[in-house]
Amino acid sequence: MSYVFPVPETPAVAVAGTGDSFAVHRIYCVGQNYAKHALEMGANPEREAPFFFCKPADAVCPEGTKLPFPLATENLHHEIELVVAIGKKGTHILASEALDHVFGYAVGLDLTRRDLQGEAKKKGRPWTTAKGFDHSAPCSAVHPVCEVGHMEQGKITLSVNGELRQQGDISDMIWSVPEVISSLSGFFELYPGDLIYTGTPAGVSPLKRGDRLEGEVENLTRLNIVIV
Repeated sequence: MSYVFPVPETPAVAVAGTGDSFAVHRIYCVGQNYAKHALEMGANPEREAPFFFCKPADAVCPEGTKLPFPLATENLHHEIELVVAIGKKGTHILASEALDHVFGYAVGLDLTRRDLQGEAKKKGRPWTTAKGFDHSAPCSAVHPVCEVGHMEQGKITLSVNGELRQQGDISDMIWSVPEVISSLSGFFELYPGDLIYTGTPAGVSPLKRGDRLEGEVENLTRLNIVIV
């Protein structure tokens, strides 16, 4: 079969400690999964059903990327997140069986055009332009479960130019990783290659050109990104 345009490269991130890559199928994100972040965004942190949004697979970019400041925003925000890498497909997955579907974990950034998100919220519109833009999903190497186990607790932080901006613990998530997988799989069939960004702790704030970001989840590879 021939194609009328060159076939794009498959989006992928490295698998830590190997020469392998994790091909990205889809990127799902959980909204407001830390109570303090929900409060800083003016939302109610009650434990309601989680809600999800998506980014295109090619929004992923690897550790060390020099990331161009995005178009159409004056208010780019950082959101540091634990990322779950799916390794086994399934639908209607029970929370008690959800971790069997996890290949590994990574550190991610859900970059957000906060000004566009605010406008979308006011008008009841989708968040696509606010969340799904080019290079909006930086991600570290994926650490396989067989190497790091499952991430139930551990410090999660983000520093910008050496200044601590965000700090929390994975155990502070309103919805745990198994609960997130179970809920999401009721809407979509999950496949190997899916990435799930699991929400961010409080402390989100604006970025500018020249900023150097260092994100960390305890026991995982750090994520370093520069905004240019």
